[in-house]
Amino acid sequence: MRIDTQFSIFLVNRPGVLAKVTNALSKAGVMIFALSLSDSGEHGVLRIVTTDPELTRKVLNEAHDRWTETEILVVPMSNETGTFAVLINKLAAAKINVSYVYCTAPESGGTTNAIVKLTDPASALNLLNK
Repeated sequence: MRIDTQFSIFLVNRPGVLAKVTNALSKAGVMIFALSLSDSGEHGVLRIVTTDPELTRKVLNEAHDRWTETEILVVPMSNETGTFAVLINKLAAAKINVSYVYCTAPESGGTTNAIVKLTDPASALNLLNK
């Protein structure tokens, strides 16, 4: 479990815009290990977590003008029924608000990662490490 950096890239909802950003990241050798894309009509938000935040910042500064970054919590979970509910119940009991969550595909060994945007990632990390 760790605190990591998530990049939110704001995209105009037109063909080729997503490809331009992902091609720039790929060409630079940025490995994306978590990704979420949502739209709100004319615009979309691509949220990514990468293995190299410094390189990601550099690429985004050169390739795109509308992005932000935030701390998120990466929580490894076993791919079993109820695992996610246990995580969310612990956070709820500690009154830690969850803004949104998305998960990665299972990695080798059958684990997946929940990408959790919280109001207080450090408190959540302390709580969940107990």
